Amino acid sequence: MKCPFCDHDDLSVLESRDSEDSEVTRRRRECGKCKKRFTTYERVEGPQLLVVKKDGSRETFEREKVRRGVIRACEKRPVRSDLIEEIVDEVEREMLRKKHSEVPSRVVGNAILKRLKKIDKVAYVRFASVYLDFDEIEDFTKLVKEIGF
Repeated sequence: MKCPFCDHDDLSVLESRDSEDSEVTRRRRECGKCKKRFTTYERVEGPQLLVVKKDGSRETFEREKVRRGVIRACEKRPVRSDLIEEIVDEVEREMLRKKHSEVPSRVVGNAILKRLKKIDKVAYVRFASVYLDFDEIEDFTKLVKEIGF
């Protein structure tokens, strides 16, 4: 590993801390040359998981893609960033626990929706409108009635 500031490879670990679920290790590091500090996160790389899209194509499950979708749904909403990370972690874990190495995209989307619904109904509707490909205002009306908004 190299310092992200000066590219030097003489680094020392100042502090290590495991997440509550012991899935991620957070390390606070310091560069021996420029003395700047930065944080790294380590997680075990699990088996490769493929997402089967609506059109039948397959792509690798990307944790970052889930994060971007959740962040987009939660824009300008009172949702803390740690809750967003929690959703991403939970969805990733749920998908990796599946018996098959391929999961339909609807399963990933439903897992995200289930968690957003508990946290913020506006974010839930935003995500659902994209994920469920709403075309008409009636689609929104039906969803809002279903969740009791």
